[in-house]
Amino acid sequence: MRSDVTTLPGSPERPNEDWAAAALPASGAGGTVVVLDGVTPPAGDDGCVHTVPWFTARLGGALTELSASRPDMPLFEILSRAIRRTADAHRDTCDLSHVRTPQATVVLARWDEATVEHLVLSDSALLLEAPDGSVRAVLDDRLDRVPDEILRSREATDRLRNQEGGFFTAAADPAVAERAVTGTTPRAEVRALAALTDGASRWVELFGAGDWTDCFGVLREEGPSGLLRRVRALEAADAEAGGIRRWKLHDDATAVYAEL
Repeated sequence: MRSDVTTLPGSPERPNEDWAAAALPASGAGGTVVVLDGVTPPAGDDGCVHTVPWFTARLGGALTELSASRPDMPLFEILSRAIRRTADAHRDTCDLSHVRTPQATVVLARWDEATVEHLVLSDSALLLEAPDGSVRAVLDDRLDRVPDEILRSREATDRLRNQEGGFFTAAADPAVAERAVTGTTPRAEVRALAALTDGASRWVELFGAGDWTDCFGVLREEGPSGLLRRVRALEAADAEAGGIRRWKLHDDATAVYAEL
C-alpha cells in the first residue's frame, strides 16, 4: 500500500478538528484508513469539558486500533465499540446526553486480499477507483436532504441531530453505528481509494470544479495536498468575487489517498 495524507485547518485561530490515519497490519496483507471530521458546535454549552479535537483523537485512535487488530469484527461493530470506549473516557465528567456533545463524521475503509470493506457516516466521502479508472463515491446523503433553512437554525438542526428522519453522527450512542452506510467490494475491483472530509470535497460538491472521477485524477496526479491547494484557491477567488455560497470561508479540510 502507498498512502498520502494532508490536512489543513480552516483558520489559524482555531484548532483543526479533523483526524486521519492509515495503517498496515503486521502481515502487510491489507490496510485500513480512518478519517473523521469533528462537528464544530455553536457557541454555548455542549455539556462537555473536552474539546472536539480531544474527541476526534480518542475516537480516531480507537477506530484505527480496532480496525487494524480485529479483522474478525465488522466495521459497524468496530465503530460501536470505539464510540463506547470514547464515551467511557468522559462520561463521569460530561453530560453525554446533550444533543451537541462532541461528535464527528466517519469514513472507515479496510481491506485484505479478498475484499474492501467500507463505512461512511454523515457528510464525509469515500471514493473507490476500479482498475478501469471508473470511480464510485460512497456517500451518506441524509444531511444533504435537510433544507438549508433548517440548518440555519440551531434549534431546528438539533431536533434532527441523531434522530430518525434527520441525520446521524458519531457522538456518545454506540447504536448509531447501525445507521452508517456500509458495504463490501471484491478486492480485485478496487485499485485505489480516497477519503475526504467535506472541506476537501468542496472541490466537487460546492464549486463543481469536476466530478468524482476528475477529483480522483487530481489526487492521483497531485496528491491530497494538490487537491487542498485547489480548494483553497477556489475559496479565495469566490470570496474576492463576493461569493456567499457557504457559511465559512474555509473549513478544516482533510484528504487521504491510498493505492491498494
